[in-house]
Order: sequence, then structure tokens, then C-alpha cells
Amino acid sequence: MLNILWRNIKWRFQNPLSIVVTILQPLIWLVLYSTVAKQAMKNIGVENYTAFILPGIIVLVTFSACSSSGFINFIMKSKGSFSRILIAPVKRSSIVLGQMLEAILLSFMEITLLFIIGLFFSVKIESGLIGITLMILLIFLTAFFISGLTYSISLFLPNEVIYETIMNAIVLPIFFLSSALFPMKNLSGGLAIVVKLNPFTHVINALRNLILRENIFIERIIPVILLFLIMCSISYVLALWKLKVESNQ
Repeated sequence: MLNILWRNIKWRFQNPLSIVVTILQPLIWLVLYSTVAKQAMKNIGVENYTAFILPGIIVLVTFSACSSSGFINFIMKSKGSFSRILIAPVKRSSIVLGQMLEAILLSFMEITLLFIIGLFFSVKIESGLIGITLMILLIFLTAFFISGLTYSISLFLPNEVIYETIMNAIVLPIFFLSSALFPMKNLSGGLAIVVKLNPFTHVINALRNLILRENIFIERIIPVILLFLIMCSISYVLALWKLKVESNQ
């Protein structure tokens, strides 16, 4: 597992553009969009729109970082290293976890950069050290699920062009049909139902509460943690199963 992880980390730093590209779009959303929209948001009770939008951008960054790790899979296939890994005496679970952990580390690195930039926009975590700990747990679970999902998708698809198309078709609806940009209280009808059914809405709301409020409502956070633990298990099992299928072909 550590060898796979280190191999992917070395590839990242040998290709730093892959890191820059994954964080460029979220940075544009955080800085430009929040600056443009903050005046309108004040009219509906949102004082610091950068702090409000940050949890949604965290999820977007996580998707970007984990999606880019799928490209590593296609690069490995094109160079033949993927086949060599499959025939090596390495546990399939170690291969999956090595891939996923690299995506998780990249996610945390880029999210840390977002928080540093957020400091210039008066963003601070009101819930303190306990809140930071809970945020790290929530972000880890989110990244673990997304990394398992994106790795699975990369194993199902024949090339990176189709992979990129599929990921865009997944990420954008998930992002926009959530509470990432607007308060849920302003939504109604079928749209409100769709947003509530989006699991990322709940993790965004949990992160937002930890950033904006001093009081921690643990009874609202525990269900989100349990939900993502289940989702993490499903994505990991799916990735492991598909890799075993690839090994037997």
C-alpha cells in the first residue's frame, strides 16, 4: 500500500500541473464568485458569503483531486505499469488503498490552501479545536468515498476521454443540486426534495455549521458520519471487486 501511495505522490510532484489544475476552478469559485455574490447574499442574511460557500468548495476540491487520481490509472495503463502491478505479489486491497490515500492526501493539501486563502476573507472556524477535529473526520470520509468511487469508475471505463465526460456529468449536478451556493431555506418544491436527497448537502451543512457557529450540534453530525461510513464501505468494496475482476481477465 505504501509503495503504491509513494509511487503516486512522486508522479504528482513530477507533474505539478496536475495539482494546479485541480485547485484552479475551486479557487475561482471561492474568490471570484463569493466576491461577486456576497452583496446579494447579505440581503438574505448571509454575512460572510466566503465562509458560507467554503464547505461547498471543499467538496468540489475533493471531487477534483480524487477525479484526477483516476487519470493516473489511465496513465499507468498506457505505460504498462498497471499490468505489472496486477501480476505483482501485492494484495488487491493494498493497491486500492494506495490509490485512494494519495487522492485523500491531495484533497487535504488543497483544502488547507483554501483555508489559508479564506483567512484573507475573514473566514475562521467558530467551533474551535473540537470543530476542527470533526471537520477533519468529515472531510476524510468524504474524500474516502469519492476516491473509491472515482477509482471504480476509472476501472470500468476504457479511456480518459470518456472518464472525464462521465465525471463532469456527475460532479456538476451534485455540486449545483446541493446547498453549496444557497441557503436551503430559500428552496421549495421538487428542487428542495432533490437537494435534501443529495448526501453531499448534509456534509456541506455539517461543515458549514462547524465553521459559522460556536455551538456544536453533535446530534446533527453523527447521522452524517454514519451515512458516509456506509457510503465509504460501498465505494471501497466496489473498487476492490472491480480490481479483482481486472486481475482475473
